[in-house]
Amino acid sequence: MEFHEKLQELRKQHNLTQEELAASLYVSRAAISKWESGRGYPSIDSLKALAKFFSVSIDALLSGDEVLAIAQEENQQKEAHFRDLVFGLLDCSSIMFFFLPFFGQKADGIIHGVSLLALTEIEPYLRALYFITVIGIAASGILTLLLRNSHQVFWTQSKSKSSLAFSVIGTLLFIISLQPYAAAFLFIFLIIKALMLMKWQ
Repeated sequence: MEFHEKLQELRKQHNLTQEELAASLYVSRAAISKWESGRGYPSIDSLKALAKFFSVSIDALLSGDEVLAIAQEENQQKEAHFRDLVFGLLDCSSIMFFFLPFFGQKADGIIHGVSLLALTEIEPYLRALYFITVIGIAASGILTLLLRNSHQVFWTQSKSKSSLAFSVIGTLLFIISLQPYAAAFLFIFLIIKALMLMKWQ
């Protein structure tokens, strides 16, 4: 008998609904439903709480293969959380473009380093593109940090891709428009993200 079958049987033996068991363990009903349907395993902490609640050993709940699967799943979740944290912080740091002199602006025949807010001697459409790109990168970072615990399929599959896409677009935009410092800044972040994704594929 597998874990999800044992859990369902134990819950029914104790005359508990999924909602009642969830409330006792301080987890969501959706989590109990997921565990009982075999679509996932509880964390180590939740597993300990289950064993204590039903007065059984963890060995009685799990087979050796299931223990390995839980450990692997938890390790993957930790890696994903760390990756989201790094991606989010890198993207949020693009806000510095608004305040630090990453952009070159020509005045009196001399190129001065200015912030994006002070960058006025360029075409309005180009300045607008800069603003949209930087705001997009920063917004991607903020969402990544705020939704680190989200399990929505669309978001989990698209967050890294959107972060990379914004970084690529920004890097190319700054290279084409001859803003080497801003381009180098984003390119370094792009390399860090790519290396992290390759490491944890």
